[in-house]
Amino acid sequence: MSFSNQHSPQARRLLSTGDPGQVIAAPVLACDEGLSFWGGVDPDTGAIIDAHHPQRGAVVSGQIVLMPTSRGSCSGSGVLLALALGGKAPAALVFREPEETLSLGALVANRLFDRPVPVLFLPPPDYAALAGAEWAQLDAARLSFDLDGRQARAIAVEGLGAEAVQLNDTDRARLAGGQGRAVQVAMEVIAQMAAAQGATELLDVRRGHIDGCILAHDANLIFAETMADMGAQVGVPTTINAISVDREAWQDQGVPADFGQRASRLAEAYVRMGAQPTFTCAPYHREDRPLQGEVIGWSESNAVIYANSVLGARTTKHPDYLDLFIAMTGRAPRAGVYEEAGRRPARVLHFDVPRWPDADDSLWPLVGWLAGKAAPDCVPLITGFEAAALSEDDLRAICAAFGTTSGAPMLHVAGHTPEADLTPLAGVEQLALSTADLRAAWRALNRASGAVDLVAIGSPHASFAECQRVAGLLDGRSCDAAPMIITLARDVLAQLQIDGAAAVLQGAGVGLIADMCWCSITEPVFPPEAQSILTNSGKYAHYAHGLSGREVRLGGLVACVDAAVQGLTPAGLPDWLATDA
Repeated sequence: MSFSNQHSPQARRLLSTGDPGQVIAAPVLACDEGLSFWGGVDPDTGAIIDAHHPQRGAVVSGQIVLMPTSRGSCSGSGVLLALALGGKAPAALVFREPEETLSLGALVANRLFDRPVPVLFLPPPDYAALAGAEWAQLDAARLSFDLDGRQARAIAVEGLGAEAVQLNDTDRARLAGGQGRAVQVAMEVIAQMAAAQGATELLDVRRGHIDGCILAHDANLIFAETMADMGAQVGVPTTINAISVDREAWQDQGVPADFGQRASRLAEAYVRMGAQPTFTCAPYHREDRPLQGEVIGWSESNAVIYANSVLGARTTKHPDYLDLFIAMTGRAPRAGVYEEAGRRPARVLHFDVPRWPDADDSLWPLVGWLAGKAAPDCVPLITGFEAAALSEDDLRAICAAFGTTSGAPMLHVAGHTPEADLTPLAGVEQLALSTADLRAAWRALNRASGAVDLVAIGSPHASFAECQRVAGLLDGRSCDAAPMIITLARDVLAQLQIDGAAAVLQGAGVGLIADMCWCSITEPVFPPEAQSILTNSGKYAHYAHGLSGREVRLGGLVACVDAAVQGLTPAGLPDWLATDA
């Protein structure tokens, strides 16, 4: 066998090899596009469950899985750890472009639990060649595979070390174990992830946000309690994401005792480690939210995208578990959107939508979802809506939906976001998106049929203004046709109680559920009889089927209220989207 050396060996980098003598031989599963393991892969079986993915139904377990890069939720790292702990992990992962989420899950599986999942980065020609193979073999020095059953090919690979990452005296002391085993593990993983991202130094972050608090699988609980029992403590102010139970009311909601206790243990593990019990996936709603230019270390895809895009703060989309390590040390790899060059638009998306002034608020999740499809691996600049009066809730809808289809940690909206005037990168690609594209996006996110029997608001957590608007739209009416549930942060609920809007909503039959969000809610809090969901969230419209097994449709807030009150079920395209003029 021979192999070409056209590309630098550094471009063929092997991460998380585990036993250097290990040889992996397995079938190849080439994914046509990136995949979010959270909501896209069943952590118990390894089956791809993302209703929108071309390889839906395929099983990643035991396969050498190729994808350009991952996308979607930061929680994908936890799903990979769950697969590894359950013996259902891929034999190896191969990426064509930078990737952090699944790489981090592989590092944690190896370093903490001795369950290695090799991760290989290949340049495009080698990646394309491997994608055409049915079977491959990988060891610490070489990847070999057959093409068309005849032409053998081998590619030299080398381990990805962290030696090039510059550390300060405190970093080195941590790495040497001077602050205990928990901090040592955190520093080891941060340095390795810096090397994987091509970063040569670390930077200080001022605050953190922890994402892996949802009991979607036992891996999150095992990781959190392992770290807490090792004595881990956060070193910067740190908030916590939504969890899987209402901590103050789950015993009265019919939640099974075992699940409620384990979900509470997961939340408590992070509180023991010094994190604030905020339990929200929208920490940007808090009064002390980050300022423009502030360097932070956040996880949770929608929160990261909003913080970068709308607030102008700086954080890459840190995977679950790395967020804790960064919060413990206050250190993060200097890479990606932490640098101004990484924040510059790499693609311009112009929306040519003549009737957008007539649209309801369902336009904005469609724009975000479609922008993510058009820019799955780069920071885009969205143009065409400069004259629109976009609220923070509208921008939040764009950011959250964008995060389901793109791996990028931010976007720009011309005329609305603080860095939209950054000079695009040289040779930037420009794409035109039309009403026809929005129609295709609407059809992809509207798969339910029949009457609406559940209205879901609050993915991400509903804002104070959004809840007030629902109360105003109800206008004295009650949810007699379908239940409506709003998930929200506990501090937003307290504001609504003071304002009086909580009493209005609850008097109309609206369920207000704190601490959980729609990505973490389970039966019986999720009504077991509900089979057809209407939501105003592009994020939940994308993930709902994979997470709940239910079909879903997307609509504006007026349509959501009308469905709950009068049983009016949206049928077909909305009027503003049905015609071009």
